[in-house]
This record gives sequence, structure tokens and C-alpha cells, in this order.
Amino acid sequence: MSIYKLAPSAMDKIAYLFEGWEESLIWSCLQGCMGAAWADQEEKPESARIILADFCYFAGTANRSLVTEEIGLHSREFLIMVPPLDHTADTWARQIEDVYQGRCRRVERYAIKKEPGIFDRKKLENLVNELDAEYQLKLIDKDIFRQTREQSWARDFTSQYAEYEDYCQRGVGAFVLHDGELVSGASSYAVYREGIEIEIGTKEEYRKKGLATACGARLILECMERGLYPSWDAQNKWSVALARKLGYHFDRTYPAYEIYL
Repeated sequence: MSIYKLAPSAMDKIAYLFEGWEESLIWSCLQGCMGAAWADQEEKPESARIILADFCYFAGTANRSLVTEEIGLHSREFLIMVPPLDHTADTWARQIEDVYQGRCRRVERYAIKKEPGIFDRKKLENLVNELDAEYQLKLIDKDIFRQTREQSWARDFTSQYAEYEDYCQRGVGAFVLHDGELVSGASSYAVYREGIEIEIGTKEEYRKKGLATACGARLILECMERGLYPSWDAQNKWSVALARKLGYHFDRTYPAYEIYL
């Protein structure tokens, strides 16, 4: 069975399959901003797949070809596959487990509510101001962009952008430097028309110093200035706790599969 890659202008053909799924990476692809999509047929598709960076989302009737074909071409070391959140979820999950047995791990991720207008500007400003004086907090510049490309822990901050100019046009990020070295950041992992998906992280030896909190608060403040919504999806409970500290609210857990290619 063949699958068909969709042109950005054809995303409306699969939009109904993803209806009701509040996921910014899906919105990004459907809006033609980032990522790519495939379907089981060119006209009136019944199944679809979206891949953006390390994430893969399925919708519609479970389709083995969408689980297997052209997967390795669009990822790095691994891919996070997310079954639909409807009655087809178990069938998709069985397909994933059958195809990638021995190379997949089922995990629970944490969805965070999308609630425009909930952020407390004063609280966020206070979190920014709590940063120790030995650190410098700033929005991205060309040197920071270069450092994200050179350090493995920081690559996802800018990996979806072709070059610095592309990031400046579409992205937004706040970063902490220590003696000129990039040590923490919060950045637009992906973009959609109304907002961004946040990527946040800190170099291992600089963790538990409040750096990620300061970066996250500064990024949210910048998004507020630009009229963008800073969407957050959590990999673990630490990320959930940080999101809550910044003003977000937990929504629910959902299953996903880490696929090692």
C-alpha cells in the first residue's frame, strides 16, 4: 500500500481527521508553517500522518503503511509517535508496537492546558528578576544561535529553522549566558500562526539554579508583547512543575511511543 505526501496547499484534505486535537505541532503543519503530512490516498483520505521534528501524529483509520513508510528519512535518532485520542487509539498503538517491537518504548506525556490570557505579567517579571547577577538573560542573537548549533543539548532550540534569518523572522527565544557561554534557554521549537511550541532546557551542570524558570518567564513575556500564545507540552513531571510555576495548568496525561531508529 502506498502513501502520499501532501503539498502544503492540500492540508485541508486531512484537517477533518485531526479535528478537536489541540496540539500546536499539528496546527503548525496544517497551516503550512512547519512539518510534513502524508495520507493513505490523494483524494478523500481516511488516514493521515504528520511529522514535525521528532514528533509523529496519526489520525483516522489505523494504517500500517503510515506507521512504516518513509519514517527514517524525517527524523534523527528517534521519533515520538502519538496515537489519536479517540476510538482508533488502541488499533494504532498495536500497529506501532507490532512494527517496532524491541525498538519502541511506551511512555506517558503530560498535556498542558492552552488558556490565553491567564499569565500574570508581574509574577513573570519577578521570576525574571530573581536570576543571579552572575548570569545574563537576553533574547536570541547571532552568537547565541551559533552556540545552539554547536552544542548537542541546545540544538532543539533552533533545529527547525534553516538559518539565523529564518529564526529571526518566525521564531522567538530567551537565553541565559554565563561568561558568554550558553547555559540555558527557552525557545520556539515550532511555530504556528497564533503562537509557538516551547522548547526549554539547561546544560546539565547548571541545572537547579532557576535558569530555566527565568528563561521561560522571559519568553512568555515576549510572546505576550508579540500577541503569540506560548504552548507547552511536558515530557515529565519536572516540566509540569515548571509550567505550573509559570502560570500554566495541567490538563491530562496521554500515551506516546519513543521509537529508536
